[in-house]
Amino acid sequence: MSTHAPARLVSAAAAPYRAGGRFAWHFARGKLGGDPAFAGLLRLGLIADGAHLLDLGCGQGLLARWLDAAVQAHAAGDWPAGWPPPPHLAGYHGIELMPRDVARAGAALAGLPWARVECGDICSADFGRAEVAVILDVLHYIDYAEQAAVIARLAHTLAPHGTLLLRVGDAAAGWPFRCSQWVDRIVTFVRGHRLGRLYCRPLDDWCALLRAHGFAVRAQAMSAGTPFANVLLIARCGGA
Repeated sequence: MSTHAPARLVSAAAAPYRAGGRFAWHFARGKLGGDPAFAGLLRLGLIADGAHLLDLGCGQGLLARWLDAAVQAHAAGDWPAGWPPPPHLAGYHGIELMPRDVARAGAALAGLPWARVECGDICSADFGRAEVAVILDVLHYIDYAEQAAVIARLAHTLAPHGTLLLRVGDAAAGWPFRCSQWVDRIVTFVRGHRLGRLYCRPLDDWCALLRAHGFAVRAQAMSAGTPFANVLLIARCGGA
């Protein structure tokens, strides 16, 4: 089973970002093609069909366009062998703090009536309804108490049998973790943001935090093809 994102799928998902300018388009192509999380979510069938999906720290809303492009590719018969069918979402709600990213998302997602991105802080914004929540490389930007508060709110939002897909860096992983932090700072700067203190944890501590709020957790390596120490935590409410 292929673990890489098909080039045609990457191109199709990135194309709507041309409306947001060259940076938005190039960033979308690079992120969708180079970050194994996007292919991994599809390859592992982690998002339920018909779900309302909550994307915290969604940036340009790449995940919405990625999933829509996947549905179109599957319908056209252009789909990787061994991958499960992609999910048809009932709704997509992205929350992003940075106005420039929200504007880029708005331009790219204009043709998707089921998708919306709002400018807000994940520590206080209304999560609304969701069966699946995705947080990719975001929680380490907020302090430890806020991390716990967000997880507690998600446990309530996703109950009784929802899924949280949380990618984190393993602070106990040595050089690969330090490399990921270095790249994180560069990318954040290029996107036009300032980066202060990071609130990272060893993998065992991330798992303990989730279990303390009622999630059953399993870890899936999610850094293939990169030098990083990224792990996807697949957390199910109610031990489902």
